[in-house]
Amino acid sequence: MTVLVVGASGATGRLVVGQLLGRGMPVRAIIRPQSSLPDNLSNRKNLTIIRTVVSDLTDADMAQHVKGCDAILSCLGHNMSFKGIYGQPRRLVADATRRLCKAVITGKPQQPVKFVLMNTAGNSNRDLSERVSWAEKCVIGLVRLLVPPHADNEKAADFLRVEIGQTHPDIEWAAVRPDSLTNADAITDYDEHPSPIRSAIFNPGSTSRINVAHFMAELVTNPDKWRRWKGQMPVIYNRTACSASARDLGSPAR
Repeated sequence: MTVLVVGASGATGRLVVGQLLGRGMPVRAIIRPQSSLPDNLSNRKNLTIIRTVVSDLTDADMAQHVKGCDAILSCLGHNMSFKGIYGQPRRLVADATRRLCKAVITGKPQQPVKFVLMNTAGNSNRDLSERVSWAEKCVIGLVRLLVPPHADNEKAADFLRVEIGQTHPDIEWAAVRPDSLTNADAITDYDEHPSPIRSAIFNPGSTSRINVAHFMAELVTNPDKWRRWKGQMPVIYNRTACSASARDLGSPAR
């Protein structure tokens, strides 16, 4: 299995690369030209580094990068600077998701390619009747208008949910929704849920980037995990007393 990781030089992307390499997976990592990966990753024989700006790739380049890949993991995101939030490209994640999927379909893979999108717990899965309070809807509506990256995340997930859907012959997908991201050195216990169990606005949980990376890698290397979550938008939280209580009531856990 060869895995393409897009946004591989980001804070979570490089952890995803590390998790995949640790499982012995051949990895193609797309990173920004001015970026780099840690020495303990960049020197690994199973790693191919592609230095480019995703939005600058031609369709032919995109097709070449996805050719032969069994899975694509997108960790793309906007830099949290004024330019990164309000500058171009406004639809970095959504456009890359659409173009990567188009490249997969054009290549006519022999079996469905797994596409895993890193998303956010602040984005609802509209295939489900997720409970969102009126106050939270109002705040998210303002965020959607005032913070372009949020709308970008929504459009990326909606493309997979609506355009690719549940029965596409060439692509299977999952959109991973962590809550407030934190940094940690080691993987810890975490819980997996079909929908948020707390408000991402008024009562957010936390999810370490290393746990996100572990879960994304598990999705493409663990067949049982993939069968459980394909076509869905799982939400993951670091294990807490609150999430443990929810788990005891029937929520799935790692």
